[in-house]
Amino acid sequence: MKKILLVLSVTFLISGISYAQNQEEAKNVRELGHTNQNKFKQMYDEFATPNMYRTGSGAPGPAYYQQQADYKMDIELDDKNKKLSGKETITYTNNSPDNLEFLWVQLDQNMRAKDSKTPLIQANGVDPATTPEGFLTKFLAEPFDGGFNITAVKGSNGSPLKYTINRTMMRIEMPKDLASGEKFVFSIDWWYNINDHVNGRGRSGYEEFEDGNRAYVIAQFYPRMAVYNDVEGWQNHQFWGRGEFALPFGNFEVNITVPADHILDGTGVLVNRKEVFTKDMMSRYEAAKKSYNKPVVIVTQKEAIAKEKTFSENKKTWKLKAENVRDFGFATSRRFIWDMMAVKIGGKNIMAVSMYPKEGNPLWEDWSTKVVASTLKSYSRMTFDYPYHKAISVHAKNQGMEYPMICWNYGRPKPDGSYSDRVKYGMMSVIIHEVGHNFFPMIVNSDERQWTWMDEGLNTFIQYVAEQDFGEWYPKALGQDKKYPSRRGPARKIVPYMSGNQNFLSPIMSQSNNIHQFGPNAYSKPATGLNILRETVMGRDLFDYSFRTYAQRWMFKHPTPEDFFRTMEDASAFDLDWFWRGWFYTTDYTDIGVKEVKKYVVSKEPNKEVKDYAASVGAKIEDLGPLVYMVKEGTEEYEKIKKNGNIISDAKTLKAYLMDNFSIEERKKLKEPKFFYEITFEKPGGLVMPLIVEYTYEDGTKETITYPAEIWRKNDSQVKRAVASEKAISKIVVDPKQETADIDTSNNSWPKRKKQGKFEQFKSKVKG
Repeated sequence: MKKILLVLSVTFLISGISYAQNQEEAKNVRELGHTNQNKFKQMYDEFATPNMYRTGSGAPGPAYYQQQADYKMDIELDDKNKKLSGKETITYTNNSPDNLEFLWVQLDQNMRAKDSKTPLIQANGVDPATTPEGFLTKFLAEPFDGGFNITAVKGSNGSPLKYTINRTMMRIEMPKDLASGEKFVFSIDWWYNINDHVNGRGRSGYEEFEDGNRAYVIAQFYPRMAVYNDVEGWQNHQFWGRGEFALPFGNFEVNITVPADHILDGTGVLVNRKEVFTKDMMSRYEAAKKSYNKPVVIVTQKEAIAKEKTFSENKKTWKLKAENVRDFGFATSRRFIWDMMAVKIGGKNIMAVSMYPKEGNPLWEDWSTKVVASTLKSYSRMTFDYPYHKAISVHAKNQGMEYPMICWNYGRPKPDGSYSDRVKYGMMSVIIHEVGHNFFPMIVNSDERQWTWMDEGLNTFIQYVAEQDFGEWYPKALGQDKKYPSRRGPARKIVPYMSGNQNFLSPIMSQSNNIHQFGPNAYSKPATGLNILRETVMGRDLFDYSFRTYAQRWMFKHPTPEDFFRTMEDASAFDLDWFWRGWFYTTDYTDIGVKEVKKYVVSKEPNKEVKDYAASVGAKIEDLGPLVYMVKEGTEEYEKIKKNGNIISDAKTLKAYLMDNFSIEERKKLKEPKFFYEITFEKPGGLVMPLIVEYTYEDGTKETITYPAEIWRKNDSQVKRAVASEKAISKIVVDPKQETADIDTSNNSWPKRKKQGKFEQFKSKVKG
């Protein structure tokens, strides 16, 4: 009975004291009632309601559907006049339960039309000084006329169709509504002037070399169907140049006619390889299919240089066929060197491919294709086996852009062939990133026009994993004892952004065109958040399983942010609403520190708090039952009780003092702490994070304890922890490894770390 009495007495005493204190505070401050502002409340207000299309678990529902758009195209590149023309036939299948009155087609090239409104939405005052090129562009240059010229829009019977062009969108009027389950076939003829992507910017276009040759990287070059889905009907937001693309899946048959001396590759299977390859190229290609460690050169640098002066008047048609892709891109030039090697993914041979002019060597011939192969392995491990038959990396100056099975990437050595580590790692990282986009959003097909982070952020996160993998698989690329110098991923690298001016920060959950600081917001912050979840909150096993579940549930489908958030919780049994709300829906930051440390001893004599409470309820001390009294060291009360001889400072004495309240077996298990602390942790920052604490003891040993984020669930500003120890604590550090993106570490230590003056900082740098 004594043990039970002790527990009950302590419980009632603590509850009574707390209640009395709260009542006293309530008398002093009377505030209005409030809604639930708890950062751990469920996200029913923010999330869309689950339905038959998208379930509460984050998986596609039984009524989920998606539209299909199939294309047959004949494309011709006019190299002399830098013009691209095409005739395309689109077969649109309405898999939705709705009747469609009209269709929406994207005309992305109209962003470059002479009358484009895109330049007019940018604020651009007069700079104190600018480059001649910048001055020319802003004040003197005529706008480039790069918009679509639509020459025909016809139905399957050849009759003209009515259409309306609204900037970068075109509405097609059908003869009658397109019923659920029906198909509509129509054709569009078009042409446009190709832009110089080096001097005029742009995601695709050409680079012109001094000898008059050009390397073309061509994308969003054809009128493309917009997405119609269960979330918002037609996704027909204008293309202003930043928010990328929302596209349905479909099958493509594309015939591309270029000068006969060009080398070309793109999305899909090359179905007429024997017609466009020489015998030497075919022989080398067959060898490449069996080479897993070293790329085989299909078109050599010597051969590419020999063609630089030819400028053939003849033409050649390359035929490509792709199934279940959301887009199409291609690259072509007579200056391309071409190499390939095989990589084994899930029991299948995938071709890793690179195309580059001689200006890319020796860097590209050494590393590009190996990086492609490494990327496919890392991403497949983290998501699903790469389903396509190839992945191509094309070298294009100042470019980093992605399309199904093909991407363009920067990274050019100096004219003498030398290059710095910065150029090398920049090239490797952009290849990893752009090849990785095959997974997000080319297969896990999120809406980039709305939510940039769903492809860029997720992709940047896996890019970090793939970079670290590459460093392990190819240590010679990094030199002795070096790790891959990833630019994004670790929590500490996001701190400068998180601690920035709030006037120039946007929540991650912002529409693509409305984001401040696009790179940190859409790439770095979501990637860092996922890395924190993986390394600090969930652990790798649970995170990786959940992330793979999301990728596999939504491969070749159209997920929303809620589908991702819900799946991560569904597959892990982690309630992460606190994390999504803080990290994705706000611009809050992490700041957690040690506010106060109090050291206590055990007293046989009642302390002041107990005496005051007993008096307030009209009870005697003995009525409260046997209690263990805690007294703070260094106080007058402590000195008084110590003088009376009622302090228990010896662990064995304390154990003996408590013996009557425990069984013999329990007594054997009792620890013998000598030191008792009450540690108050504060959270000036708005973000909730796990409380990671490193305790250093007087003998130099250390112990790290991670208190789950839920420790803040009832008090968002500070929490207290009682710690009993056999050794004295000499130091306490919050987040010792910088895992939570804490923006202010000056309050992370106890005893408080002395702030270095400027002279001491200078001395530290000199010594370092």
